[in-house]
Amino acid sequence: MELLSVRIEKPEDMNFILGHSHFIKTVEDLYEAIVQVNPSMHFGIGFCEASQKALVRWAGNDRKLIDLAVKNASNIAAGHSFIIMMEQGFPLSILNTIKQVPEVTRIFCATANPTEVILAETDQGRAVLGIVDGVKPQGIETEEDIAQRRQFLRSIGYKL
Repeated sequence: MELLSVRIEKPEDMNFILGHSHFIKTVEDLYEAIVQVNPSMHFGIGFCEASQKALVRWAGNDRKLIDLAVKNASNIAAGHSFIIMMEQGFPLSILNTIKQVPEVTRIFCATANPTEVILAETDQGRAVLGIVDGVKPQGIETEEDIAQRRQFLRSIGYKL
C-alpha cells in the first residue's frame, strides 16, 4: 500500500464539497438536489465510478466548474468519491441536502481552504483516508477575536 497526498486545484476563494457515495446515479441525484435548493448556484460535479466502466462521471451547469470538478476527481481517482465545485453560493446552503441524497455515505469536507486529500493506493484502487483542510491553528482566540467573529457572522446574515 502507498500513501499519497493530492492537492485540490482551484481558485483561492472557490468553495467545494468532497464526499463519498455508492451508486452510478449519484451524479444525477446530486445535480437535482443542488438545483432544487439553490437554482442560482453555478457548479460542476465530478464522480469516480468504482465498477463496470469505472469512468469519471460529470454533471453541472457551468462548463468551467464541470471541467475543474472532473480534473480534481481524476486526480483523486478514488472509487465512488465525488467533488462539487461551486460559485455564487456556499456549501452551507446545500450541505444538508447533499447529505440527504440516499446514496451519499460521507462528506469529507466543505471548504474554500487550501486542501489536500490523503489517499491510500493498493493494487485494487484508491481510498480517501481523510483530508487536510486549511492550516493548523496559530493561537488561541482572544476577546477581540470573539467580537470580530460575532460581527462578521452578523454582517453576512448568518446570525441575528
